Amino acid sequence: MKERPLPDDFRGLHVLADDDPRWGADPVAVGEAGCRGGAAVIQLRAKRATDSQALDWARALREVTRRHGARLVVNDRFDLALAAEADAVHLGQGDLPPAALPARARGLLAVGRSTHTLDQLRAALAEPVDYLAYGPVFGTQSKPSEYSRRGLEQLAAAAKEMDARPLVAIGGITEENLAAVVEAGADGAAVISAVMGTADPEAATHRLVDVIAQALARRVDRYDRHDRYDRYDRDDQGGRHE
Repeated sequence: MKERPLPDDFRGLHVLADDDPRWGADPVAVGEAGCRGGAAVIQLRAKRATDSQALDWARALREVTRRHGARLVVNDRFDLALAAEADAVHLGQGDLPPAALPARARGLLAVGRSTHTLDQLRAALAEPVDYLAYGPVFGTQSKPSEYSRRGLEQLAAAAKEMDARPLVAIGGITEENLAAVVEAGADGAAVISAVMGTADPEAATHRLVDVIAQALARRVDRYDRHDRYDRYDRDDQGGRHE
């Protein structure tokens, strides 16, 4: 029987395989390129396709992601996610509330949740979800949004609200700003144009994965140094009182 994924499986780079015709790319081919480039998650976004076409893409991406050891997420539709044996469904603010998912879906699928304000994020933390997305951090031209850019300062505030579940940054993420996103506290990022809008999606994915790894290493090193300084200060103050 399929095991339900863990929240930590959704850290890292999420490559969206989008069916918007502007990209001129097949979602399955993009998913394959993303997997070869090292993406942790491939997320199918099929806003224009029929259910039949979306299911065909999801099943093909399921084979691709299994072969590469990546996770597959289907946007919006838990029924398609179940039919394709995906790892997760990703729900927006206008989608079915996570608590309303049928028990079978909850038993098999991890659940991601998009949030766009700190109030939405706090509410989502009380829902049965496995990871949260926050943004648009920089605004986005890849899909319509009623929300203005949140910025790095709000992303950092969102990160401080989080528990142990991953926080994935969304909206306008590029190779140039990705490091700042991770250093602000995000555990990963979801991208569309940064991969689908390039001539070589595999190479673009590889570069983005490297940026995340390097930024996370710097973040861990910074925390380690702060922890050492704090312990030194406590030890020093203790010695003064002896």
